[in-house]
Amino acid sequence: MGRSSRTRKAGAGVAGALACALALALTGCGVVSTKEDRKFAAKLADTYYPGVLKVIEAHKLFPQAGGSEITFAMTDDPDAVVRMRVDADAGTCNTHTCRGVMDDAVERGRREAAALRVLVDTFRRCGHEVIAIEPQTGAPWIVASPANATVTALLKDIGSCVRQWKEEAGSGKEGTEVKGAAVNLASPSVAEGRPRGKKSQPTAMRLGSTSLLAALTSHNYYSVGYAATDGRIDPASGSARIVRPFEAREKFAAAVHEAVGNRLRATYPRVQVSDYDWVWRLEPGTVDRVTGYVLYCEEPDGDKSCLGDQAVLVTTDLHGEPLGELRHVGKVREGRGPLRLPPM
Repeated sequence: MGRSSRTRKAGAGVAGALACALALALTGCGVVSTKEDRKFAAKLADTYYPGVLKVIEAHKLFPQAGGSEITFAMTDDPDAVVRMRVDADAGTCNTHTCRGVMDDAVERGRREAAALRVLVDTFRRCGHEVIAIEPQTGAPWIVASPANATVTALLKDIGSCVRQWKEEAGSGKEGTEVKGAAVNLASPSVAEGRPRGKKSQPTAMRLGSTSLLAALTSHNYYSVGYAATDGRIDPASGSARIVRPFEAREKFAAAVHEAVGNRLRATYPRVQVSDYDWVWRLEPGTVDRVTGYVLYCEEPDGDKSCLGDQAVLVTTDLHGEPLGELRHVGKVREGRGPLRLPPM
């Protein structure tokens, strides 16, 4: 065997070992065991909440060096999920003594389950099934297929439901004044094919599962925002936008930038359109016309990239083709300073 061959194999071995070490840290290249943490969590449950908490999942934490996130179901509340960090090696929970951490986690799980029931029950009374919930924002997903002829009435109907939900949840009480809310709308075909999880899982776990949300967001969907007046949701304030998966969003933005750039060149032959991608909202009363900002520079500035110090407001179809004239906004940035766009 030649030296170069041995060197390549040695290099491959070192690279493989390093790759495996990294993958091991990220739970690949073999399984980083959660067994001890899971056993430790089960003992804590038996000690402090006997017959109430049941361990159903354990995940290693990264980049933390030790411990796992443990998920418990509650035998007396099928909607509730209790999550906490335990570290069997250290004998601690989230670096603290475990009793207090577990008490807090159980209280939080019960509180969140109660809020979930208010949400689901309110929307059900309005005729809408909640099929998922965004874990970070708490925004519910429901099934709807708006059209130009129905979108105004539909958004107002959903807004009335959102107002009821927030009032049932206690908005208006001290420290709970609502400032707004959002609802996501999945098409019936996407909703029909969604993963539904196991019936044995707590409701909060099924409605917030990663696989469910990934399936819903892998297609176009509508996100509707509602404003509040004096702490109460205004049902007529619903403003919708289309949220696209990454590739579709990039394709749409490219089409808009090219079309707008072609129009601007009639006035500014050396124009540069910024890559900045604004949030596009649906034109009121439509589901096939969207409006957003496009930023541009009248001419290149040396080798600097164009952030965009000028802007136009443009309405396009769903493919990015402008409809009507560009509406010039004027200067929206000084040099490379902060962006100041007027409300749409």
